[in-house]
Amino acid sequence: MPPLVIATAAAVCAAAAWALTPWARTLADSSSKWLRRWVPVVLGACAGAGAGAVADHWASLVALCALAVGCALLIAVDLAVFRLPDAIVWPTTGAVLAMLLVAAVVTGEWVRFGTALLAMLVVGVGYFALAWIAPSSLGLGDVKLSLVLGLALGWFGWQAVFFGILGGFIALAVVALVLMALRRTSLRADLAFGPWMIVGAAAGLTVAAVSG
Repeated sequence: MPPLVIATAAAVCAAAAWALTPWARTLADSSSKWLRRWVPVVLGACAGAGAGAVADHWASLVALCALAVGCALLIAVDLAVFRLPDAIVWPTTGAVLAMLLVAAVVTGEWVRFGTALLAMLVVGVGYFALAWIAPSSLGLGDVKLSLVLGLALGWFGWQAVFFGILGGFIALAVVALVLMALRRTSLRADLAFGPWMIVGAAAGLTVAAVSG
């Protein structure tokens, strides 16, 4: 996308995050520093710029911008209270699904849309299996978030899915090791996984954009 579109996407996502942060703070029922308005705004701006850089059609751009705003709010909430509220996850998933369907209708790329749906299913089932095996390490909120991330990554192909999902686990491992080295956490401490799932997905989309 042209630089002007990228800048516009960043501004729109930042504005949406700014407007929705008080609502997210209400959902979290927390006054954590992570829920101060500037945090989702900065995250939304960065994610919106990334959406503009990666998207290859106006409909997929809208889908990724919806994902950007939702993820900006989810990162802040998860870091604050270790939860990924359904009230944010499901509308974000619905918006992304609807706009990718529009993209398929407009472009005729039904195979691509089918891949996105299949990736959504595969990633969701995989995360559910992990949550069932290790419920203390992975919550249902993470499983639900994996659906929309798998959907968005799947639109850009299986390479994006692979690197996006793997990247989330690598990011979490690196952060955990750094925090333990700094003695800010321990093996038994809880760490929010949602933000690192999103970071991994961003890496997967970047790989797809660069290689594509």
